[in-house]
Amino acid sequence: MQKIKWGIVSAGRICSKFCSDLIHVEDAEIVAVAARNLDSAEKFAKQYGIKKAYEGYQTMFDDPEIDVVYIGTPHTLHFENARDAILAGKHVLCEKPLVVSPAQCKTLCDLAKEKNVFLMEAMWTYFLPAIQKAKEWLTQGRIGKVHHIKIDFGYPMAYAPDSREFSAELAGGCLFDMGIYPLAVAWFLLEKDLSNLHVFNENAPNGVDQDVIIIADCGDTKASLAASFKSNLQNAAHIIGDKGIIAIPHFSRATTCELYDGDDCVDKFVDERKTYGYDFEAKEVMKQIRLGKIESSIMPHSTSLKLQEQIHSISELFS
Repeated sequence: MQKIKWGIVSAGRICSKFCSDLIHVEDAEIVAVAARNLDSAEKFAKQYGIKKAYEGYQTMFDDPEIDVVYIGTPHTLHFENARDAILAGKHVLCEKPLVVSPAQCKTLCDLAKEKNVFLMEAMWTYFLPAIQKAKEWLTQGRIGKVHHIKIDFGYPMAYAPDSREFSAELAGGCLFDMGIYPLAVAWFLLEKDLSNLHVFNENAPNGVDQDVIIIADCGDTKASLAASFKSNLQNAAHIIGDKGIIAIPHFSRATTCELYDGDDCVDKFVDERKTYGYDFEAKEVMKQIRLGKIESSIMPHSTSLKLQEQIHSISELFS
């Protein structure tokens, strides 16, 4: 099978994790990396055995050897980077959040359709086997009618107004940075929109959100979702039905999910992977590219737009 050739946009931490998994995918080859300065790109290229290093992104987008790019730049650069890559005819896997507004999301998705290239938001959690197993149990009715879903994601982060996480100019804040995980997993598992929103938030001294709690209806299910830069939350998902409970510890990077009948664990799935888990989304991207698709049925464009709309609605209720 001919290898699909990747270009990496940025030489930051998330790109490093992604590449450490991608190098173990047999039909993938990383052929180039681009960064804002050449020194960073060359160091990254040396670390992962990548043959080309570019200063700036457009030159890499124009490289005819590259099939698909992975974008791991700060949130506010995603739209520009993805747009330029699509215009250059490249398939795109872009870190979450895909963009920072519903309008930007629609523009990108429409452009991908126009140019007939694949575009996917890198919601890697969706492709983890443990999350897939939880979805399977729900579909099978293993916990009966779902009454409540509770998901939280947070850990203490020192306030640093110049950091990406706390920068309003870089679309920082815990809702965009961490809250997208509970929102995304709730949507994936239940496929129902949030309504009757009640939002409680606390802002950092510079006005960027650092603690968010969301209580809402999710169809006829109650949802309680939380994200925090202040507290070490449980970082788990619990889906509670009238016949049982599904528990997913460390849900964002899940390796296990458990099925409970009362206090008794009656089934448990364990993923014994040796990687971080980014390889699963990469394999999905390559599968769909080979099929000539422009989106994934697991993480379609419509889900990216739905998440952008939810984030926008929640942020409008911030105090």
